[in-house]
Parts: sequence; C-alpha cells; structure tokens
Amino acid sequence: MGLHPVDIRVLLGVLQRLIDAGATVIVIEHDIDMIVNADHVIDRGPGGGDQGGRIVASMTPDELAHAPGSVTGRYLIEALSRHATN
Repeated sequence: MGLHPVDIRVLLGVLQRLIDAGATVIVIEHDIDMIVNADHVIDRGPGGGDQGGRIVASMTPDELAHAPGSVTGRYLIEALSRHATN
C-alpha cells in the first residue's frame, strides 16, 4: 500500500521547496510518479528480493525509459508522456 496520488503531489511539492531552499534530497521509492520527477535514478534489480540488489542503471528518468535491462524503464515511457502533458 502506497501513498494516494494526491499525497504524492503534496509530497513532491514539499520536496521541491526543500530543493529550492538548497537542500539535497534523496528518496528511496518505487512509485513511478516519484521516479518521473527525479533528477537522477539509481535502478536496482533486475528483479525483487534475492533476484535484485544489483545496480541495473544510474541515469535520468528519460534515459532510464530507454535503458535495456531496466524493468522500471518500461513503465517510465508511459509515465513520462503523462508527465509532459501535465
């Protein structure tokens, strides 16, 4: 169970205010909307649990969307297009 989409938007606003004030923000999260808003993503995998733990990619969300071997990247393509229209 994760945060409601409205709560994600509120949290993103709070994080942006911290960044605007000069803070460095590091978030460990699996919510695709949080990932889309990141400056940099470290994608771990390739699977979950004992199938993960390896760094699959370390790049921007746009780059990750086209990274071979990234499961997260597959979901980012649609999320990035939604984000661009908002």
